[in-house]
Amino acid sequence: MATPPRSTAFPAEQPQPARRPGGRSARIRAQVLDAVRAQLVEHGYDELTVDAVAARAGVHRTTVYRRWREVGGLLADVLDAAADDDWQPPDTGSLAGDLTAMNREVHTALTTGPPLTTALIAASFRSAEAADALGRFWEDRYGRCEAVVSRATRRGEIPEHTDARRLLIAATAPLFHQLLLLRTAPDLPLAEQTARDAASAAAVGTYAGPPTSSPG
Repeated sequence: MATPPRSTAFPAEQPQPARRPGGRSARIRAQVLDAVRAQLVEHGYDELTVDAVAARAGVHRTTVYRRWREVGGLLADVLDAAADDDWQPPDTGSLAGDLTAMNREVHTALTTGPPLTTALIAASFRSAEAADALGRFWEDRYGRCEAVVSRATRRGEIPEHTDARRLLIAATAPLFHQLLLLRTAPDLPLAEQTARDAASAAAVGTYAGPPTSSPG
């Protein structure tokens, strides 16, 4: 997509490939991935072809075929690029505040045009490579967000041994259900309420599990 890059928990913005090598190869990659994003958003998965991407990027089709092979490779690289950043979850000083800030980002990613996030999720049902890459992306983001739960534990807001993944999914899943499955209208108060609900449930031990036994 063409919006200016900014920190985001989800692949709704164009990332800066800061850890990628520079030079001509990096420029071509950026041009091609920009073209993939634009083509997918404007025309959908069925018109996302290697030839269309090459023409839109202004590069020779053999360059795209050689590096990405097929549409699945292009989509996978878009998603892998989205994880190649320095984004970290917000630190507001409270679990409810952190989850609310995160959910606001999720809400923005799912409701602000162009709808790249939803287009990539839809494409993952059509491409095994994209599905694998999307799985890697979610693992990366949820892994980073576990810091929110660790901080809350240290502050004494929630019990030790709280299952971070269960808590994070409980906070974010209602947004995906409402906005993607039920296709309800954008609802920022819902994003904020589900965050507070998850924080309240965590505080009374809803997501706490038994302590992990030490090996040996």
